Amino acid sequence: MKLRILVWLVFGCCALGHAQNYWQQSADYKMEVHMDVSSFRYSGKQELLYKNNSPDSLKKVFFHLYFNAFQPGSEMAVRVKTAKDKNTRFDFDIDDLDPLEVGYLKVSNLKQDGASLKHEVSETILEATLAKPLGPGQKTLFTMDFEGQVPKLIRRAGRNSEEGVALSMAQWYPKMAEYDYEGWNAEPYLGREFHGVWGSFDVTLILDKDYTVAASGYLQNPDAVGHGYSPKKGRAKKGKLKWHFFAPDVHDFTWSADPDYIHDIYKGPNNVDLHFFYKNNPELIDNWKKLQPKTAELMRFYNQTIGPYPYKQYTVAQGGDGGMEYAMLTLITGERGFESLVGVTAHELAHSWFQFVLATNEMKYEWMDEGFTTYISTLAEDKILNQNNFFPLERSYDNYIYLARSGKEQPQQTNANRYEYNMAYELTAYSKGAVFLSQLGYIIGEDKLAETLKEYYRKHQFKHPVPDDFRRIAEQKSGIQLRWYLTDWTQTTNTIDYGIKSVEEENGQALVQLERIGSMPMPLEVLINYKDGSSEIHYIPIPLMRGEKENPYGISWKVQRDWAWARPEYELSLDRPKADIVDIFIDPSFYMADIDRNNNSFFNQP
Repeated sequence: MKLRILVWLVFGCCALGHAQNYWQQSADYKMEVHMDVSSFRYSGKQELLYKNNSPDSLKKVFFHLYFNAFQPGSEMAVRVKTAKDKNTRFDFDIDDLDPLEVGYLKVSNLKQDGASLKHEVSETILEATLAKPLGPGQKTLFTMDFEGQVPKLIRRAGRNSEEGVALSMAQWYPKMAEYDYEGWNAEPYLGREFHGVWGSFDVTLILDKDYTVAASGYLQNPDAVGHGYSPKKGRAKKGKLKWHFFAPDVHDFTWSADPDYIHDIYKGPNNVDLHFFYKNNPELIDNWKKLQPKTAELMRFYNQTIGPYPYKQYTVAQGGDGGMEYAMLTLITGERGFESLVGVTAHELAHSWFQFVLATNEMKYEWMDEGFTTYISTLAEDKILNQNNFFPLERSYDNYIYLARSGKEQPQQTNANRYEYNMAYELTAYSKGAVFLSQLGYIIGEDKLAETLKEYYRKHQFKHPVPDDFRRIAEQKSGIQLRWYLTDWTQTTNTIDYGIKSVEEENGQALVQLERIGSMPMPLEVLINYKDGSSEIHYIPIPLMRGEKENPYGISWKVQRDWAWARPEYELSLDRPKADIVDIFIDPSFYMADIDRNNNSFFNQP
């Protein structure tokens, strides 16, 4: 127990850095959108300047039309009903929606540099054949008209949320699909994850004057809409108002609007303006006021442990369902207790680093976003709320171990749409992803993990990194080879299970027989406590590492010979008799995700 406390002190104080020939596309949007708040229908025009930075000549392009998923009989509607377990994020039946309640997004008058394009729509994907191929390094201008209807239900986006927010406008516009070294990322939308092209968004929203708008980007016409976005005193309630926003270096644009929004601005670290939009509900106001300095503390924590937030604004807006991250903004539900409000903000804000600055492909590597975010936000929440949990990541470990023993786990790099069980997806992305980082600290040292996170962010921001990018940096910082770890943890469902088989004595020396029961290899830390009050840790590396971790504990650290994976057993010889031993523990830190710890300890009988 004493060692466990020592481990947390060591870990807690310092736990908080392109595999391919690098290129990426760019897409600069300009949109003007008219919203009818009575019918929840909208129409708009889009200009999209697209640059092909790939080495390939493109003959087609693809657009996402996410709102088309919110229709009876859609692929998403079918998937919600046919999965092997219930998707708890859907508490409605899409098939029950009538024509005035569905969501849709329709494109017309699609052109490339003025030439009309042939295109076809397959639910949430539009495929367009180019009038002329787009060669490497070339730019082209796409123009289109579009119209949509906001779905009645709320699944990230929608209208009239349970908390009364009128408009939650996420993934609402025709969005260019990402083209990368693997080709087009034109996955259908089944309620899972997103991927997008870096660029800028110049967006003008036109809607009733009595609505206040929260959005990605910087407001370009504050004098026209009122100081601090609040309606101008004496401003007529009738008529329309234009809200003009510009969001640079992002891969998405989201907004919400409501006639009863309160809007506050709180100065955050590095002179970042923190914007808060929430319903004028007397029962909520106090919590939302107290949230504001905590959000500033959270941003400061992430700046220090990952790297500086690159924009000058961040918005927390009440809307959507639960919490969901977007560019420079998050939508969260607001009718919560204070700690829950801080907790959801901590998680969604952390996404600004891992998803909206690093931006891994969430359809393929959702664990690099959700898992890394869970890891860092758990530590941040523990500190900012002074929770002082003995083992803050215990829930993530417990969830992963439950998953590993459930028989329902699939490899972590399964496509996000292909998980047979929704539970398996959730626990794999969030909990197993968080354990990946925490356990990496066990392998290379918490100080090296902290250095890795910072260097990963510094080197790969705005670049859509892949798992090997992170691995290579961790190897460089630690001097330890990690391909085995990335492979076993993310590409298989191999588990970690080590045990103490027996403790015998020969010629005055205790012989500890260890066994590997699970298929995944790991270095071991074996704690021996002696009757004279002394303790020592025997560190057993694996040859796949080609290196060793430094002693993180400040007690005796004895490096033993390597334990090769092909050998299921290992004999640890001590230079003291068995009678001197009080107890023995494999992994006293609990940071190794052993799925059965019942065989990890030995207690010497008197």
